[in-house]
Amino acid sequence: MRYSREHKLETHDRIVKKASVRIREKGAHGIGVADLMKDAGLTHGGFYAHFDSREALVIEAFAYAMDRSTERWRKMTETIPPEKRMASIVETYLTPLHRDDPGHGCAITALGAEIARESPKTRKAFAAKLEQMVDMIADQVPDVPRKAARKQALATLSTMVGTLVLSRIAGSGEFSDDILGAGRDAALGRAVAKPARKSRTA
Repeated sequence: MRYSREHKLETHDRIVKKASVRIREKGAHGIGVADLMKDAGLTHGGFYAHFDSREALVIEAFAYAMDRSTERWRKMTETIPPEKRMASIVETYLTPLHRDDPGHGCAITALGAEIARESPKTRKAFAAKLEQMVDMIADQVPDVPRKAARKQALATLSTMVGTLVLSRIAGSGEFSDDILGAGRDAALGRAVAKPARKSRTA
């Protein structure tokens, strides 16, 4: 039975969407091709009709997840005053909800350490999507030169990603929530309260 080109594209997209969730949940090597195809309602044998290799699927699944994050932020900030956009991104990223749902969250925190050990081709694809994300965040920094905005975006994203990774390591208790709170403050440049000095007595 021959399927139309449209049907094949729809099937391809379904595999990528399902894989993007499962790979973020289990890791780039934590789930096999057979299980990924099963999740998409297909047989293992049909995999190579859609992808040249497992690596090709990982790259597409990662790119899909990154694009969704960037687009979500772009839509969210469209209705927010420029001076509040960065705070909105940070505060929606560093939340217990995001921490506890890696399958639908940021692909960088879910896959970054693994991708760093992958082939140059995979790393290059990852880096390109990362740069697009940085540029989108830089667009939310008002009234500063582009170079400075990009530098701030890099620092903010690095803080966000590191914070989320540490919060997941810590679990879902008070310590993890404290990490998220500290990361939000750091990413937004909020001053950390200093303990009051004790007055010296004669």
